[in-house]
Amino acid sequence: MIDYLVRDSVAEIVLDNPPANAITEPMIGGLLSALARATADDAVRAVILRGAVPRRFCAGLDLKALDGASPAKLRSLVEKLYTGLTEAQFRLGKPSISAVAGAARGGGMTLAISCDLIVAGRSASFGYPEIDVGLLPAIHFTHLHRIVGRHRAFDLLFTGRSFDATEAAGLGLVSRLVDDDRVLDEARALAQTLVAKSPTAMRLGRAAFLNAIDAGYRQGVGGAVDTFCGIALTEDGREGVSAFARRRPRPGRADHCANLDSAGSMRFRRPHY
Repeated sequence: MIDYLVRDSVAEIVLDNPPANAITEPMIGGLLSALARATADDAVRAVILRGAVPRRFCAGLDLKALDGASPAKLRSLVEKLYTGLTEAQFRLGKPSISAVAGAARGGGMTLAISCDLIVAGRSASFGYPEIDVGLLPAIHFTHLHRIVGRHRAFDLLFTGRSFDATEAAGLGLVSRLVDDDRVLDEARALAQTLVAKSPTAMRLGRAAFLNAIDAGYRQGVGGAVDTFCGIALTEDGREGVSAFARRRPRPGRADHCANLDSAGSMRFRRPHY
């Protein structure tokens, strides 16, 4: 599910879980291990996170993993995605770049935004569709409003709509927007620009930068875990997850799957968000 390779002082961490790169516990565990490996390797000077599945960066958590999950299992998975990933990126000690060539949804947004820079293809798309299955993209409550403003953040988080790469760039969620066939090349070129800098200045400067912009973000991640797990364990949350994972409408919401297809999941019709 996770491939790891190093070329020209850059570690490339590759998400490879067809058909949609949905996040499972083994996948997030593999990602955290790969980030730890890059952290420990002094020969690695930058990291690129990318997907191997065509037109998919990451579709979010696999809802099959949440359907009927015990509270302990649910918390374990969400803590790895939220707390584990936040700490792994914070302690990485070198710059990280997301190369988004395709769709990023829900937990896929968490993976992409955890990086320092995002390079996106023009046909890439983004979204927070958790609300459409009765869940909440809680970690993004802690930072999205700082990037795009309170009212636009509320729009994105509570409508569940998808939005294209041009809008994402205009909102400040994307660092560089390029043609689809140039995403990886651009990410690699950007990585080489960073590799050429003083590694000490990069390590110390990145740490100082992350501390300066934190504004309680890391402290808020624990609360985001509580919020996500709290809503996921309610009757409505469990029913929403079960309905989508089993491809059936929720009571009183016959258009539920159709809404997810158009607003949140790019017609994946797969159990993820």
